Amino acid sequence: MPEIHGNVEGIRKTVLDELLTLYDVQLEPDVFMPQDLLASLCGYSASMNREIALYITRYGEIADVFIGKADSIELPDLRLRRSEKRLSMIRCVHTHPCATGELSDVDVSALLSMRFDAMCAVGVHQDGHPTSAQCAFLNLQSEKQYDLTELINARKLPQREWIERIEEADAAYLPADAPMKSEQERAVLVGIESEKSLDELEELAKTAGAETVLRVLQKRQTPDTAFCIGRGKAEELSLRCQAVQADLVIFDEVLSGAMQKNLEEVLRVKVIDRTALILDIFAARASTREGKLQVEMAQLQYRSQRLLGQGLVLSRLAGGIGTRGPGESKLEVNRRRIRERLTELNRELEQLDKQRGLRRQSREKGGVPLVALVGYTNAGKSTLFNKLTGANVYVQNQLFATLDSVSRPVTLPHGGKALLVDTVGFIRKLPHEVVKAFRATLEEAKLADLLLIVSDSADPELAARRQTVEEVLDSLGATEAPRIDVLNKCDLSATSDDLLPGAVRISAVTGDGLNGLLSRIEEQLDEGSEEVKLLIPFERYALLNRLRGLGTVLCQEHVDNGVMIRWRAEMQNVNFAIKEGAILLEEEIKELL
Repeated sequence: MPEIHGNVEGIRKTVLDELLTLYDVQLEPDVFMPQDLLASLCGYSASMNREIALYITRYGEIADVFIGKADSIELPDLRLRRSEKRLSMIRCVHTHPCATGELSDVDVSALLSMRFDAMCAVGVHQDGHPTSAQCAFLNLQSEKQYDLTELINARKLPQREWIERIEEADAAYLPADAPMKSEQERAVLVGIESEKSLDELEELAKTAGAETVLRVLQKRQTPDTAFCIGRGKAEELSLRCQAVQADLVIFDEVLSGAMQKNLEEVLRVKVIDRTALILDIFAARASTREGKLQVEMAQLQYRSQRLLGQGLVLSRLAGGIGTRGPGESKLEVNRRRIRERLTELNRELEQLDKQRGLRRQSREKGGVPLVALVGYTNAGKSTLFNKLTGANVYVQNQLFATLDSVSRPVTLPHGGKALLVDTVGFIRKLPHEVVKAFRATLEEAKLADLLLIVSDSADPELAARRQTVEEVLDSLGATEAPRIDVLNKCDLSATSDDLLPGAVRISAVTGDGLNGLLSRIEEQLDEGSEEVKLLIPFERYALLNRLRGLGTVLCQEHVDNGVMIRWRAEMQNVNFAIKEGAILLEEEIKELL
């Protein structure tokens, strides 16, 4: 049964019944919009001071009637053809009460996104008669993809001419050699904090493969519990999203399942938050088995809390940002299935963690110190790692280019060895799910003998991002290991040393300052320790293994009466070794080494 849709609140039933009679109107094939129908439509629009829209089919029938607000109207997607490569076979004629008939950007966007046969706006005088009108038609040969008519007298519509324009557009619409739509998703960014936070969100969106077409900042102390930015702002944003033909909206705040559902119902596009965006980037970057398991766990933990009330993200299977990772089918599983999968992932990660623990014990037994590279994402850690170790870790000028933890040996200036570990980059509002899932990887920073905190010297937000790194390290419990600040990319910036006093200035790309950095690492690792030469008698040979765990055996040689070693350890451990039977070598004995 026909209905009047949209903003019908406050309209008398008698008026709604009169509007229902519009469904009985049958247009002639060569008439775009009859004058008597146009006059009735404008009269109703003026009396209610609301926009009214008619959907008219190619066959001259009224397919739908919608009522909006005084200055806007929501137009649902309706088409008689299923194919997205053809026009919808529906034209939209709507009123602008107390305004001209000039088409807005939102009107034109609706034409392009819904592939209307035509989009026509008619101005309405306050006394109810039509004033001016304007119409738009699709045209792929045009740079804008559409043609716009002049603003004309609404009482002199070129009926047959505009019908012919529709037929011409339909015949030419999307021929076989027409360019396909870009695969990049068009993203609208929304935040309530600051423009700087939106800048970082835009970088994240770019890393995920989205093109930012609009940024919206709604200053609020706290997010609205239902719509994050408030219902009124969300409704306004809906029109702006339509105007820029957005594919998704990314919020800089964490959205609850209820918020996400409410926003998708109003905005009518896919909605994700900062956490989902970061997890999506992680899903694209993970390459090792452990990394993929960690990402899947983080995504499932995140989504399990949002199964109830989630809208487009759970229902659509089209893919795109926010849907990568374990696969679209994972988005449809129920809570029980997710718990089962999380149990499986935990079991596999525990096995990998045991293997990591065995490698760590072997390393500690050998006395090789661990040096961890930490810092804000895209500070140049992986470039520095490659330069120091000769590795070939993936490097790219984008956020989270490297996800999987990698370790390689590095040779220090005086011949000593250390194990350098490249860790995942930090970021503001690092999702709790990421920290929890990547606990084993991030533990390298906690257990390291030395932390190299790498900062981008060319970054205008250096101080704030350095503080973020400190906060993340504190949350991981990595507070005891000594630290060296490293100012990278000094070839691009003349940053003052006052920002990070005592920092080592380098360029990982050119290699400047790397020798000084290695010397500083060696000094820091050797601080508080002594290098001595000991003779361990054969009858105390078992002591050698104990000394390996208390310090670093730099070299050893078997002689007639035992094993001579050069050993670096803290003085208390040196005294322990002597107490247990090791002999501190005199100068004449040292010559034997």
